[in-house]
Amino acid sequence: MRRNNYAFLTAAVVLFAVLAWLNGRAGSTAGESYKPAAYATIFALFPPVIAIVLALVTKEVYSSLFTGILFGALLYANGNLEFMLNALFYNAEGGMAAKLSNTWNVGILIFLVMLGILVSLMNKVGGSRAFGHWASKNIKTRAGALCATALLGIIIFVDDYFNCLTVGSVMRPVTDKCGISRAKLAYQIDATAAPVCILAPVSSWAAAVTSSVPADSHINGFTMFLHTIPFNFYALGTLFMLFALALMNFDFGAMKLHEDNAAKGDLFTTAERPYGEADKELVDPKGQIVDLAAPVLILIFCCCTGMLYTGGFFNGIPFVNAFASCDASKGLVFGTFVTLIAAFALYMFRGVMTFQEFMDCVPNGFKAMVAPVLILTMAWTLSGMTGLLGAKFYVQRIVAGSASSLQLFLPVIIFLVAFFLAFSTGTSWGTFAILIPIVCNIFGSTDTYQMLVVSIAACLSGAVAGDHCSPISDTTIMASAGAHCEHVNHVTTQLPYVAVVVVCSAVGYLLTGWLAYAFESSLALIGLPFTLILLSAVLFAIRSRIKNHGA
Repeated sequence: MRRNNYAFLTAAVVLFAVLAWLNGRAGSTAGESYKPAAYATIFALFPPVIAIVLALVTKEVYSSLFTGILFGALLYANGNLEFMLNALFYNAEGGMAAKLSNTWNVGILIFLVMLGILVSLMNKVGGSRAFGHWASKNIKTRAGALCATALLGIIIFVDDYFNCLTVGSVMRPVTDKCGISRAKLAYQIDATAAPVCILAPVSSWAAAVTSSVPADSHINGFTMFLHTIPFNFYALGTLFMLFALALMNFDFGAMKLHEDNAAKGDLFTTAERPYGEADKELVDPKGQIVDLAAPVLILIFCCCTGMLYTGGFFNGIPFVNAFASCDASKGLVFGTFVTLIAAFALYMFRGVMTFQEFMDCVPNGFKAMVAPVLILTMAWTLSGMTGLLGAKFYVQRIVAGSASSLQLFLPVIIFLVAFFLAFSTGTSWGTFAILIPIVCNIFGSTDTYQMLVVSIAACLSGAVAGDHCSPISDTTIMASAGAHCEHVNHVTTQLPYVAVVVVCSAVGYLLTGWLAYAFESSLALIGLPFTLILLSAVLFAIRSRIKNHGA
């Protein structure tokens, strides 16, 4: 408790110090061209940094996020309390009301709630229990459960939100039976969400990358995306690490404590149980595997069909192009709604559930998703405040200023800047939109195409890495929800794992940048095997240290 008080007191002191410094530079808070004194300065990154640090120190995410939002609103208002209140809730670009009136955001919240209802239904009829019982007979080892979770995450590659919640609901009974902690399950889910989607040409993420390439560029965005895949060291390294850790059978950092406790029967380690009621829900012993398998398969089919529909596939748009231009939020809502109707018909026809029991699952499913809905709402608002403060323009100046003199090191610089930006703002797609046009302008000629591809890949890789471990990232929040894991537990346990792959990837980009700059040839492809070999060596070194020193 005392540590929490000190953390928030420190944040308050920083806030008042910054406001005092900026107050002399503050202009009028009126007019369409208004810009705060902190606009496009390093202070624009303070709100998310403060929220993240507070969350890691206090282990409490709601107050930490709100403190970051409040900090950003005060900076935007130059300390004017009345203007701050209006900016906090009703600013048309970054206020909380604006974020909750955005149809894409609301669609994601509706999808969350409907998926929560579907999971509650599958639990109520006993489908999850039956699948867990079947899996415990066929998947008998911890490594088998971890590999099965990773494979399912790789198979569901079309969208990261859909991936997180579907993999979590299907594999949670299996990992529980095998004594795998909720924190480890959350890491497995998170590591097969964004890192898988950024490698899949048929995904909503490919669309985000393609659309970030400037329209007046001579570069074909989709072709360039395909060329970046073998240079996306973080995504490929993360998938490699998932299977390596499962087969080598060890953990390190905070995750080791969670896994050691899970082996003794404690899946959570800490007292927090944000989804405890859903986990303890009573089930009907008549439930069978079909009561889980059928809705999940229908959900996958309907969500993919819904995304193709929003991309114009049924109006003659080619399959790949339809996925590239789809509205993932709308497609997921359509697909989940149809799945709920199909689940109702299935359970009524099989006689495993009454109409009243079905309707009772509606509020239960909503209640199970209250935590991620709250965190997402505040994360979106915090991102909006960061945008109002012009953080992206500050980052653009840094990258563009170093481009001309540091071309040899530009891939690793872009990787680290993208990582920090995505970690601070919680968005990969926003990072793509900021950095990809800059990189395209730097390497605009055809004779530097290899360097362009490596640099774009470094941007994608760094953005995914930052998004993967950021406490305010949508995907991180969804992974916690899918695993029914306390959010801060998930963040703190996966940070060391992300750090290992980030360091190895940065070294890989140093080598690859030199090869691409000096030779402009396929020699740059050496970077991927080099990175994976380096990652393997680091993992063996960590395992050896744990065996020798027990830590």
